[in-house]
Amino acid sequence: MELAASGTERRTANERFDCLKDAFKCIQAGSCPGQSVADVAGVIFSGVRGLPGQDRESAPAGYYDSSMELTYISVTLVENIASSLTSHSLAPEVALYCVEILRVLFQDMDLMSQLVDHFQADDQIVSHLAAKSVSTCVNHHLHQTGTVSPVWEQKCLQAFHSSPPGAELEACLWSLTEVLKRLLKGAHQGEILVKLLAAFDCSLSALCSKFLPEERSEAAQRWMGCTSSRHWGTTFCLLLDLLEVLTASSLMCGAGVCLKSQRLTHLHSSALLTTISCSSQYFVKKRALLLLKRAVLQKAGEDWALGEMLFTGPKYEHFSSDMSTLSRSVLTAVAADWLQSVQVDSASFFGGTRHIRGDGGQKPDCVMLRAVSLLLLKSVELHIQTAAGAGVDSATEVYGYLQSLWAFLKRHSIQLMEVTHLCCWVSLLFGEQDDDMMEAAKALLSIFLHHRLCSGLDESAVLETACASGCNPHCHFLLLLQSISFDHSILLDFLISTETCFLEYFVRYLKYLRADRQGFTAACGRISASDCPLSLQRSRSASCGGDMFALTCKAEPDQAESSSCVQPAGAGLRLVDYANSDESDPENMECQDELGTSGCDKSRFSGPPPSATQKQYESSGSTGLLSQHNSTVERRPEGSLLQVFQSEQTSCPNMAGQMTCDTSARAVLCLSELRDVVTRLQTKKLFPYNPSSLLQLLEQVLNRSQPSHLSHFNK
Repeated sequence: MELAASGTERRTANERFDCLKDAFKCIQAGSCPGQSVADVAGVIFSGVRGLPGQDRESAPAGYYDSSMELTYISVTLVENIASSLTSHSLAPEVALYCVEILRVLFQDMDLMSQLVDHFQADDQIVSHLAAKSVSTCVNHHLHQTGTVSPVWEQKCLQAFHSSPPGAELEACLWSLTEVLKRLLKGAHQGEILVKLLAAFDCSLSALCSKFLPEERSEAAQRWMGCTSSRHWGTTFCLLLDLLEVLTASSLMCGAGVCLKSQRLTHLHSSALLTTISCSSQYFVKKRALLLLKRAVLQKAGEDWALGEMLFTGPKYEHFSSDMSTLSRSVLTAVAADWLQSVQVDSASFFGGTRHIRGDGGQKPDCVMLRAVSLLLLKSVELHIQTAAGAGVDSATEVYGYLQSLWAFLKRHSIQLMEVTHLCCWVSLLFGEQDDDMMEAAKALLSIFLHHRLCSGLDESAVLETACASGCNPHCHFLLLLQSISFDHSILLDFLISTETCFLEYFVRYLKYLRADRQGFTAACGRISASDCPLSLQRSRSASCGGDMFALTCKAEPDQAESSSCVQPAGAGLRLVDYANSDESDPENMECQDELGTSGCDKSRFSGPPPSATQKQYESSGSTGLLSQHNSTVERRPEGSLLQVFQSEQTSCPNMAGQMTCDTSARAVLCLSELRDVVTRLQTKKLFPYNPSSLLQLLEQVLNRSQPSHLSHFNK
């Protein structure tokens, strides 16, 4: 090998380029390069090593640049070879050729030492390419032998213990994060993952203690003193990325062994909250907040897991105590006016921030508003669950947290300031994010049920207090139905989707609705007459990425009769044509784009405007929701649901009563049609799970727990 290496040194730069280019093209094309393994390995090693430091100053003009380009290509080729071998995408003879190249490079030439030395390179491209290449090679070695490269492990351990924020520590953090991600997404987690984490457990705990001290005052002081470091923010965000992967791995491990490093997000949650308060860099605040949000929602890794990780099994031993620690940290911080220090900038775009015409100001960063809201709501929900066993009556305390949240939201959003019915805020803030909206609604339902149990108030007083605090579950459900134009097929989409917690929320709400028909009727009247207000229109702008909402409050007579507090258009896109389920092919349930647009848009708000939906109820010749489901209507012996709806209109003597009847009748119609279509799909064995319990609950709600004026639907 020494002879091959020395021979390589005598090659010109062009000859090396030609050799590397030929090897790259051949491997990509699935053939063996024309040169020997020793020659190719020698050129790669020479390119990775580059010019020694003492020779750089004396190198001819342009020679150093050529050397760096050779380094780029050589490092990239190593990464490409290791990746191709791991994915088993090469023909057998080419795979044997590549295996031999890696053996020569890493065993005979010790290429790993050269690669990790580039972690601290001044050239950021070299540093990052080296980290990518090393991560791919470590991952390949783990899959082949189940062991960790000792050179890479030692480099990372050293950096975690002693390196300051900078290129070397950043490369090590990125590299370990990438290796862990690949293990979590692959089929080789188990013992290999635990073994890898065990090797870094102590060093990662020490690293977090350095960046995230437990004492709040020390953490604040550290952040104030580190703002001058240009590397600090980047290094810290890479640490947050690693913490998210570690948190995801703790959920993946289930009831197995869970190391301290996998619990660091929860254990250092107080310091992370201080980071959100004290960091001068907004992107650091936002990244830390999103990490805490995903931790409290148990959705760590959702951005890169791509649905491959389902954390539905038993949790690790300390899971409950860790979640309790996280919730206590949040509530303690909120009680100490943490919300006052949370910065919310204007919504950003690729071109910076911009003014939106007509509202007299800039839109807030709704990602931050949603993250703060969910973090607090889920923390309160967890606090309720853990405090209940200890007999703690915290109804007043819980509503105090909600009042702090409403004050925070109104302070940062002109739109929410103009809403007097606080129950509307969930639809306004979360309307474009179905998963977050369902989580918020579920948490608020838990908070409401807790307050109902602990307050000692009668039912009507409980509901009034709930509306004053924005957590009346009847209002939330009705506003959800209004936001989808009472289209039951969208509820069905939610029921069969794994992307939201709608099923859990829906079952809990139906159980409550079954026992509180009067509260439901009152909420229908409250929503219909609400000044929440006469026109709430959410706009989905392509440039906003779905993070903006617009509020228009203007009294228009024709809108008052529609009684819609939140009225985006009904969905035009369906996962399945539920009305024609008789002809549905269970193996071909693809998105049906009724609007003729390309792709599969999951938006609920892409169909006809609310006024068109209202006309569907007024015309017997409608081709809308009622006529889409004729099979449901025809099974009713007492006549069509349209006739029932028209009779409801005549039974209410005044406008307020008519609006109440309108809302309640449409809500019950929606639930009734949902029951029918789920029954039909279950009968044909097209439903993805057994909905018997859900159907029984819907039947009880529709048949036994309705106000008397809705009994027509069950004849």
